[in-house]
Amino acid sequence: MVVSLQVSISTSLPSSFSSPSLRTNNFRNSKTLCSINGGAKAKAKIPLPPINLKDPFLKKLASVAATSPDSLLNRPVNSDTPPFLDLFEAPTLMATPAQVERSVSYNEHRPRRPPPDLPSLLLHGRIIYIGMPLVPAVTELVVAELMYLQWMDPKEPIFMYINSTGTTRDDGETVGMESEGFAIYDAMQQLKNEIHTVSVGAAIGQACLLLASGSKGKRFMMPLAKAMIQQPRIPSSGLLPASDVLIRAKEVITNRDTLVKLLAKHTGNSEETVSNVMRRPYYMDAVRAKEFGVIDKILWRGQDKIMSDVSSPDDWDKGAGIKVVDGL
Repeated sequence: MVVSLQVSISTSLPSSFSSPSLRTNNFRNSKTLCSINGGAKAKAKIPLPPINLKDPFLKKLASVAATSPDSLLNRPVNSDTPPFLDLFEAPTLMATPAQVERSVSYNEHRPRRPPPDLPSLLLHGRIIYIGMPLVPAVTELVVAELMYLQWMDPKEPIFMYINSTGTTRDDGETVGMESEGFAIYDAMQQLKNEIHTVSVGAAIGQACLLLASGSKGKRFMMPLAKAMIQQPRIPSSGLLPASDVLIRAKEVITNRDTLVKLLAKHTGNSEETVSNVMRRPYYMDAVRAKEFGVIDKILWRGQDKIMSDVSSPDDWDKGAGIKVVDGL
């Protein structure tokens, strides 16, 4: 009876199960089919939240959940990436200035993208901004920028905006040597470019010299800016012997005479006049600075257009109906 049962079972099975090796392969295939069917059911069972079509993150998240839910279910435990942000190929949280500023033309010396920091973007526009006292770090940067801009294009003008207290702080304490201002001045005089100087805020001491040493006709000042010229000051010398104090005093006098000569040269005044007004701090607003010769023009907004629209005296008389009688 056992023999007859085995024969009946063997005859009822398909021919593919007749050998042990084929039986094993078919059993593996059946397991694969079961796993595929189970995966399809798992996909169908994942609930999808309501999608805001205007939200690109939720839209991307929903599409990933519909196509490959395993990537959402099997998340890494210790990940440095914020949740689900790695679904994007190149996640961008905030635009940088390098991505925003793309409208500027470049020549062969410049990179394809502007650098992301603001001073470099200003330098790209050929603008140098001096907004600190003239300490060695500021002098080094300004001289390097002047040399770089001349190398880029020796014919284009350079724009220097000045808001500096010179080699002193606003309370009068010395923070730098007078040679810091003379170093920038010498670099400006050696360049082939036109240098347009603009005073915004204050130009005191050596900074006033830099303002006055711009190209003739290209020295400007904002309406509420201030300029001031004064004698150089001796740094703190409490621990120096008397002989060294005397040496420093002679050096300060030499720097004062040099400053007087340079200011007289660029303002058109005599050395005696400049020396007399420098005995004490001499403050100048925009109008007085123009009269003294430190600047050439005050930057009133729309000044050129307003003056060009003004009619001549004859046109005023004609518009008012006034007739000029000859002989009067």
